[in-house]
Amino acid sequence: PTPAVTTAAPAAAGPIPRASASLAPRYRAHDLTAATTPKASTEFASGSIARLCSSSSPAFPVARPVAPPDPPSSRHPPVSPWDFTLAEYPGTALTRMENAVARARSLTEEQLSGDWEDVRGLLLWAAGLRDVRDAPPGEGYTGHCFNDFNHVDATTMTLDVSDNENRGAVQGIAFGNRLGPGIRVASDPSLGPGGTWCTCAQGGSSEPPADVAHLQFRSKIAWKLVWVPTGGYARFVLVDDAGNALATGTPTGSLPALPERKYNYEIVRGGRYARAADAYAGGGAR
Repeated sequence: PTPAVTTAAPAAAGPIPRASASLAPRYRAHDLTAATTPKASTEFASGSIARLCSSSSPAFPVARPVAPPDPPSSRHPPVSPWDFTLAEYPGTALTRMENAVARARSLTEEQLSGDWEDVRGLLLWAAGLRDVRDAPPGEGYTGHCFNDFNHVDATTMTLDVSDNENRGAVQGIAFGNRLGPGIRVASDPSLGPGGTWCTCAQGGSSEPPADVAHLQFRSKIAWKLVWVPTGGYARFVLVDDAGNALATGTPTGSLPALPERKYNYEIVRGGRYARAADAYAGGGAR
């Protein structure tokens, strides 16, 4: 039977902001070949040869000015950051990723400081995931998403790579790690083409990141949840693929266990994804 799903955001969290209606720039392949050699600055006139003074004067070719070549910017459109994203991580669902970032950025600290169950519902919404609790793990279950140290990466990938297996690429992760069927069940299509999964953050302290998103799915992450190493790990921050802070909150209620929150920070310590958490902690872990 098809698992029951819940798509509505938690009522207790207040009104959910709309994702940006504008979609990410579509990928466009630019012509990156070298420009052809410009024409010479002059060219000889064709037809009869003009003569100077009289018919007995020697013949000279008439120089005719030629317009300079177009500037490079008009011959070749500027290269978009999205071109580099797809060149390096071709499994990224660009529109879906940008919308997930916009949703995360729209969440206020007040919203993210409510009861943890409500906050986690907002995180699922921002990631483009349904709240599925009655399906077996691997078949769409999302009760673990953002609820432990590891499953905290909102990864937006194209569906043609969602069936990729780990095959030993990420250390400490199951050799197969087959997630495709669950991704299709759990992904909210309203976020854009492709799918989402809360992939494992393990390996994210490396540069470049050596986690499930970047290696198994060849995809950037939309954002990652990192617990801040101060004040009892009571605050978390959401950061994008480059490590920039998007939103933060200090939720209440039944949080993930303290050892889970501590280890969540430890697996990114020293890398790009720890910078924002370090800043909230006053420049470093405590």
